[in-house]
Amino acid sequence: MTCLSIVQDVCQELGINSPNAVVTSADPQIMQMLKLLNKEGKALSVRPAEGWQAMQLQATFTTVAAETQTTVEAVAPNYKYIINNTIWNRSQRRPVFGPLTPQQWQAQQGWFATGPYSQYRIQGGNIKFIPAPSAGEACYFEYATKAWVTDGATTYTQFTADGQTSLLDEELLRLGLLYRWKQAKGLDYSENKVEYEDRVNQSISRDTPKAILNMSRNANRLPYLLIQDGNFPS
Repeated sequence: MTCLSIVQDVCQELGINSPNAVVTSADPQIMQMLKLLNKEGKALSVRPAEGWQAMQLQATFTTVAAETQTTVEAVAPNYKYIINNTIWNRSQRRPVFGPLTPQQWQAQQGWFATGPYSQYRIQGGNIKFIPAPSAGEACYFEYATKAWVTDGATTYTQFTADGQTSLLDEELLRLGLLYRWKQAKGLDYSENKVEYEDRVNQSISRDTPKAILNMSRNANRLPYLLIQDGNFPS
């Protein structure tokens, strides 16, 4: 669903005039709808503590022989945070450890020697490595983005055009806009809010596959391999 179709759908459910345009509309009611839809999207985008998988992206940069490698925004537009333990120097086939705290970073700066593996810190919007790597090495990492809207080529932090779609579940946006509009108008929205929260919680629990926790002794056995645990025939 696009920005326009979400608003049209909610308007039809509420029994009010459905617009032909949203972002450029001069109708105060539609302008309020857009404001509430963007408010809902921003709130929904930060609901899971670990982040929505649709808002987890990969970034890459080539190292320079210096402490400061690059700015985060240059390689990870709309960056929110780097996902821990995902920075790898693929040229060296080794991890880049971190993030270092300010205390750890200053301690590393004060020592006479550093280890063989680079460690990183985000400082002032820059990605910094210690010790400085060789130039020309390929590093990759995953990060969470603040952007939840897309036009297919570029991502945005709010709807700015009618044809844009969301990286988030459009049904959640529709339900969120519905209850927020009723709340803003002083109408009873309690049932709509309950339905919305139930759907959000279900979506969070199913957003990414979860590891199966198996406490049995045969946790790693494939279900169709019936092989005894020990005393194999010679």
